[in-house]
Amino acid sequence: MSNQTFAEKLKKYADVVIQVGLNLQPGQKLVIRASGAIEDTAPVVRAMTKSAYQAGARFVDVLWADEPLSVIRLENAPDDSFSEGPDYLYQGLEAHVANGDASLSILASNPDALTGQDQQKMAQIRKTQSQKLEGYGSYISGMKVNWCGVGAASPGWAAKVFPELSPDVAVSKLWDAIFKFTRLDLDDPVQAWKDHVAKLVERKNYLTRKQYAALHLTGPGTDLTVGLAKNHIFMGGSVNTPDGVSFVPNMPTEEVFTTPDAHQVNGIVSASLPLNFNGMVLENLKFTFKDGVITEFSADSGAEMFAKILDMDPGARRLGEIALVPNNSPISQSGTLFYNTLYDENASNHLAIGRAYATAVEGGVEMNAEEKEAAGINHSLIHIDFMIGSDKMDVNGITADGSIEPVMRAGEWAV
Repeated sequence: MSNQTFAEKLKKYADVVIQVGLNLQPGQKLVIRASGAIEDTAPVVRAMTKSAYQAGARFVDVLWADEPLSVIRLENAPDDSFSEGPDYLYQGLEAHVANGDASLSILASNPDALTGQDQQKMAQIRKTQSQKLEGYGSYISGMKVNWCGVGAASPGWAAKVFPELSPDVAVSKLWDAIFKFTRLDLDDPVQAWKDHVAKLVERKNYLTRKQYAALHLTGPGTDLTVGLAKNHIFMGGSVNTPDGVSFVPNMPTEEVFTTPDAHQVNGIVSASLPLNFNGMVLENLKFTFKDGVITEFSADSGAEMFAKILDMDPGARRLGEIALVPNNSPISQSGTLFYNTLYDENASNHLAIGRAYATAVEGGVEMNAEEKEAAGINHSLIHIDFMIGSDKMDVNGITADGSIEPVMRAGEWAV
């Protein structure tokens, strides 16, 4: 692949994302959401759009987010205006997925884009967006349509990841990493993805059959017991829509995950990697859980803004996901911190506060709100992943009769 031009690599990337990640169906419509700066994401959006039409898309709609415009708003808009937003866009997104259209997110955000901005304003914007996107999010988290999230290198992001390099070299190196983690350096990326997904499916099926009552995680700054929802299902690799379309929600992906019992989480947990959230980098996150609720929280940076997010709704202080990723994953072994959840979460065991995946509990999608609450399936406007794993973490499975079984040792699979 080293002899190919960037345009050729980008085309190959787009084809794998459209054909394998989304598994876009002939005649299906597609909505693309691009985050970052428009000038950085435009070439990638165009490559994805062309590949989608070549795969038989009926129509491709693109929604752009532009970080420089976000900064302009934060610095100049009236203080009482941050609870407002473009309702027609939110309604349009929900209409897309309600119609069965596929959804692709292209992530190119600069981790430092909003550093120094008013944290209260940013928290209000996040709350407003979460509220107005709840309908769209229910289709995505419910796996009702085929969707995928992928990365795109940008100068701001590359400078954060590789600060010692010149801007052009940093962007090139970041693109090389994105292409590698998407298996484009292999002779047959499509077959490589099929083989990789098959291994993840084998792993998730094994853990689902075990039906552990809880997982106990220990590591530096972490001693946490996470109860698992009854009849939980481990997910990972590929997912099927109700219509039977198989897709890979994230590229790259190295995780298997399931839904915890939001009422049965106890102990302490420390993040092993910084979290890039809402245009800020949060360092040294620490949480204390009691009976499922976050009772204490601290961070070296961004704490004020994140505390407001935790108070967004009652479910924001409970867990919605637990995911296991071996330390030998390609992203972890690269030794690079990407300041981007799509990549960093695939280098490390992680948890997510907020909304749970009802699809990860048998019959969960069909449950009403009261039944989900009783089953421990958390509801919230937010879903925020943070990384906790390392080569020093052990994970034990606790069976229904209280027996202890090794699941991970020193960050690697023990089963």
